[in-house]
Amino acid sequence: MKALITGGRGFVGNYLRAHCTEAGDDVVAVDHAGPEPVDITDRDAIHASLDRHRPDVVYHLAALSHVGESWDDPTAVLRVNVEGTAHLLNAARSAGVRRIVVIGSAEEYGRVDERDLPLREDAPLRPASPYGVSKIAASYLALQAHVAYGLDVVRVRAFPHTGPGQSDRFLVPALAHRISTAEREQRDEITVGSLDPVRDISDVRDVVRAYRLLALHADAGEVYNVCSDAGVSVREIADRLVALSTRTLRIAVDPDLVRPVDVACLVGNGSRLRARTGWEPAYCLDDTLAAVLEHARAG
Repeated sequence: MKALITGGRGFVGNYLRAHCTEAGDDVVAVDHAGPEPVDITDRDAIHASLDRHRPDVVYHLAALSHVGESWDDPTAVLRVNVEGTAHLLNAARSAGVRRIVVIGSAEEYGRVDERDLPLREDAPLRPASPYGVSKIAASYLALQAHVAYGLDVVRVRAFPHTGPGQSDRFLVPALAHRISTAEREQRDEITVGSLDPVRDISDVRDVVRAYRLLALHADAGEVYNVCSDAGVSVREIADRLVALSTRTLRIAVDPDLVRPVDVACLVGNGSRLRARTGWEPAYCLDDTLAAVLEHARAG
């Protein structure tokens, strides 16, 4: 199977590229930088790339993906995440791509009613950030392409995931970086944003396995949660990481790290994914956190 990954040089893209290659796929990674630079908002460049490679499956990862930063420039987020997806879908249809896996986000669910937890794919969508809005729009563009043109799309709502190599702009590596810095500089305190939000966090290595299984087995046009089915608070994540530290550290809330609007709880129900593909996670959260902390120390 020949696979093309947009955003293929990013954090998740690198893991997906390695996993698909190990599984025997012929993989092409395109990104805004690297050996084959392609700007997802450049319609002609996307068409040229897909026409040249003629992949069997496209994994669409390219996006501006930081929820907090989406408040700073919502227009840029919409342009990359929505317009870029529209260009990709049109190019895939023109190139005769067999299947497109469009990676969305649990942030599409947004403000969650407690009675809807754990979130199934038919839960209401109440986006609380420009990023969430952009991912809903991208998902519905994919659905429209399936309904109107018969394009074989699979839509994914990925819940938070982490692993070694993720940017420290994100929660787990940010905490790991602060802990490793405190250890190195012999400090006794690390700062965090709000400790209350609850998230469903998976290991990136499990997540990319789910993406490939969906490419092979999912129903066209359908949407699938990729999640662990378990919630953990930011406070518990911070406590677990601090417990792995070589120092006794205090945790202090920094108001500057608190988002203007945050979703209180995002916990998914992944039964549709499991039933369709047989996927099960291979990594527990403690192992993932330890791996991220070791990576931060090595960096």
